[in-house]
Amino acid sequence: MELASTIRHDGEGGVVDDLATVRGTTRWIQQQAGNLAPQEFLTGELLVDEELRDGIVGVRRAVRALFARVVSPAPPSPADAHLLMPPAEALAHLNAAAARELVAPQLDWPAEGAPVARLLSAEGDPRVRLVAALARDAVDFLSGPEREQLRACHAPRCVRYFIKSHGRQEWCRPSCGNRARVARHYERTRGAAGGEGTAGR
Repeated sequence: MELASTIRHDGEGGVVDDLATVRGTTRWIQQQAGNLAPQEFLTGELLVDEELRDGIVGVRRAVRALFARVVSPAPPSPADAHLLMPPAEALAHLNAAAARELVAPQLDWPAEGAPVARLLSAEGDPRVRLVAALARDAVDFLSGPEREQLRACHAPRCVRYFIKSHGRQEWCRPSCGNRARVARHYERTRGAAGGEGTAGR
C-alpha cells in the first residue's frame, strides 16, 4: 500500500509522484524504516540510482495495474487509469521482480524467546534485494485476505487505493468523505437551481 501510495494528490489540482527522481526515491526508502528489512536498505550500503528507481517504479506500475484488476468492475484510481499495464503483463512483471532474489527460509530460535522466521538471501546486491522484497510484499498482499477489502477512493481530488476497514466505508479518509459529501450537496443544489430556472421560463 505504501508503494502504491507514492502516486498521490498534491492537495491542489494535480498528482505528485514521490518516485519521480532519485532524490525522491531515496527519501521514500528512508521513510520506510518500519516497513523494510534488512536495515541495510536504509543505510549508506544502498546506492539509490536511476536503475534502482526504475526497478521500484516498475514494481509500482505492476502493483497499481493489479490493484485496478482487484477493484474492477469499479473504476480504478484516476491518477494512472490511462497508463495501466495489461493485467497479464503486470503479473509477469511482478513475478519476475520477485524471482530476481533467491531466498531460503531460516528459523531463528533464541534460548529465551519465541522462534522467528527470516529469509536468507543468496543475492549480493542490496538494490536487487530491495526490488524483490517490494515485489514479494505485493505478492503476499494480492494473494492474501486483505485483497478483498481493497478499494479505490473516488472522493474529489483523491487518487489513493485503501483497505476498507468497516462495512460502509467509501473513502480512504474522513477528509475525503467530507469532500465527497460537499461535492454531492453542491451538485444537488446546482441541479435544483437549474431546474427552477428552467421551470420559470
